[in-house]
Amino acid sequence: MDMAWQMMQLLLLALVTAAGSAQPRNARARTDLLNVCMNAKHHKAQPSPEDELYGQCSPWKKNACCTANTSQELHKDISRLYNFNWDHCGKMQPACKRHFIQDACLYECSPNLGPWIWQVNQSWRKERILNVPLCKEDCEHWWEDCRTSYTCKSNWHKGWNWTSGINECPAGALCRTFESYFPTPAALCEGLWGHSFKVSNYSGGSGRCIQMWFDSAQGNANEEVAKFYAVTMNAGASSHGGLLVPDPRRVLWGTSDNLFY
Repeated sequence: MDMAWQMMQLLLLALVTAAGSAQPRNARARTDLLNVCMNAKHHKAQPSPEDELYGQCSPWKKNACCTANTSQELHKDISRLYNFNWDHCGKMQPACKRHFIQDACLYECSPNLGPWIWQVNQSWRKERILNVPLCKEDCEHWWEDCRTSYTCKSNWHKGWNWTSGINECPAGALCRTFESYFPTPAALCEGLWGHSFKVSNYSGGSGRCIQMWFDSAQGNANEEVAKFYAVTMNAGASSHGGLLVPDPRRVLWGTSDNLFY
């Protein structure tokens, strides 16, 4: 029994050490999981109303981490926010692009991602999201609408050619359909931005997964989701005597300075 306990202590110590360069926000302050903005390139310090949010970002206008200007830039084919070109392999189909715009609005505007915010050591941001439980139908529709558009990479988080100032396909990378690079919805949603998302088994309205799309007239459905996971995380920390044990699956895949997410 003593040997087993010692092995468990060593395992916990190894997990805490391994989390060194990428620690969840709640490891340092479990009180700020709700109604918070990331410490990132274009986020506001605190969420607040933004009556003039543009287009697909408008559902967050009652309480947003993004400004009206940021929301407008997110709708451009090449935004000056990140100089990222959606059309790097020819014109992306509009039905596909709307999912990427909505994804960007969620990232920039949502104040409900606190339970999945991690600290990172990057030149342009100090925090990112990791393993956000994305509602399964949001991922499935995203994949279905994009499967026939074209790209040249399966991980957009890093590895682009930025010599022109805009992302271009790296040498040797071939433009193929999304379905070639992302054979399943999970491959797209989880692999695209270096595991910012984790596809949930739950559907929208369950209170257990984050929705990219929601009807703001009915309120922000993601507030309930963030509260549920914040309570769950705090309960887990309490059961370990106040120590939040890192999940070995929640590990950053590098700290690229290339892009957002």
